[in-house]
Amino acid sequence: MLAGKRVLLIIGGGIAAYKSLLLIRLLRGAGVAVTPVLTAAGAQFVTPLSVSALAGEKVYSNLFDLTDEAELGHIQLSRVADLIVVAPATADLMAKMAGGRADDLASTLLLATDTPVLVAPAMNVRMWDHPATQRNIAQLRADGVRFVGPDEGEMACGEFGPGRLAEPEAIFAAVSSVLAGGPLVGRHVLVTSGPTHEQIDPVRFIANRSSGAQGAAIAAALRDLGASVTFVTGPATVPPPEGVVVVRVETAVQMLAAVEAALPADAAVFAAAVADWRVANASGQKMKKDGSGQAPGLQFVENPDILATVSRAVGRPALVVGFAAETEDVVAHATAKRLRKGCDWIVANDVSPGTGIMGGSENAVTLITAEGAEVWPRLPKDEVARRLAARMAEALAHG
Repeated sequence: MLAGKRVLLIIGGGIAAYKSLLLIRLLRGAGVAVTPVLTAAGAQFVTPLSVSALAGEKVYSNLFDLTDEAELGHIQLSRVADLIVVAPATADLMAKMAGGRADDLASTLLLATDTPVLVAPAMNVRMWDHPATQRNIAQLRADGVRFVGPDEGEMACGEFGPGRLAEPEAIFAAVSSVLAGGPLVGRHVLVTSGPTHEQIDPVRFIANRSSGAQGAAIAAALRDLGASVTFVTGPATVPPPEGVVVVRVETAVQMLAAVEAALPADAAVFAAAVADWRVANASGQKMKKDGSGQAPGLQFVENPDILATVSRAVGRPALVVGFAAETEDVVAHATAKRLRKGCDWIVANDVSPGTGIMGGSENAVTLITAEGAEVWPRLPKDEVARRLAARMAEALAHG
C-alpha cells in the first residue's frame, strides 16, 4: 500500500531529532522512499552521514547550493514527494510556517509546496503552552497542515507535560493514514472524551463513571480514515490513541477553552461526559467535620454548555455530533436534546446501571439525525466508533 510513495522528511532541531532516524527506518521498511532535509539546528543533533545512510539518499540542507539548484531546484524538491513530514517540528519552525517566512531551505520548501504537510511538534512544555505557539498551531490547522502529537511526559530538560515528540511508530501510522488516501484526509476533526472533575476541595471532586473508551475509539477511527484529530480529554482511565493531538483538561471550563482553541474544525464529536454543575464555593483547604453533624453547604453553578456553544458559534464545524447518556426515554430525550443544542447528530445510549455501558467495553446506541432515529445493535465500542466515523466521512463528502 505504501510501496512506491515518497516522503520529504524535514528534520528540525532538538534532542528528539534522533527519533527521525527511527522513523526513516520504518518508512524505508514499508517501501517508502525518503528524501531528507536537515535544518542547521537539526544538524546539531543528528549528522548528515547518519541520515543519508539510513535514507539511502543525499541529504539536502543549503538553500543556496548551486549544484542542487541545477540538479533539483527547491521548487521541484518541494513538489516531487507525496507528503512532507516535519519531525521534529520546533516552535521556531512552526512560527516560520505560520508566518510564511522562507529564510532557509526547510521554510522555503514548506512555503513553495502544494503537497500535503504533516508536522510532529517537539518542544518544552512552556513553549508548547505559550499563546504564540497556540496561535501558530491554529493558523497552521486553518491552512490545512496535519498534526501528530505531541505526547505528554518527562522531557530532556527535566520538566513534565505536553511537548514530547510522538513516538516514531505513531508518526509512521499518521504518515500511513495520509498516504493511504482515506476519505478524511485533509479534514480536521475535534473529539472530546472522558469525564470532567469539578473541585469541591483540594482532595474531593464531583465526577462520573465515564472511562473515555468510546471517545478514544472514535478519535482512533477518525485518524484511521485520514483525519487530523485534536483529542480533548478529561481525566479518563482509558489512554488516548496514538497519532492524534492530545489536550488534557480537568474541568468543564477548561474543556470549553481547549475546544475553542482547537477550532476551526471540519467536524466535532462531543463524546465527553461533562459535569452539568460545578461548586461555586469550592474550598481552598480540605473540608473537615466539626462535630456538629452538619454537612457543608455546597453552592452549585451551571457549567458552560460546550455542545450548544460550538453548535451555535459563527463558523461552526460543518458537522457537530453530540452524545446523550440517558437512563430513561432515551430516544425522546435525545431527540429533544438535538433540537435544544442545535447540533446535527446525537448519539444516544442507555447508561442505566444494568446496561454495563458506562465504563464497559460495549455500547448500544441510537443515532438521532434530522431524518429520525436509527437504532444500532449492541457492539464493541471500537466497532461503534468505526461505524460513526464512516458515516461522518460520508456526510462530509456530500456536505
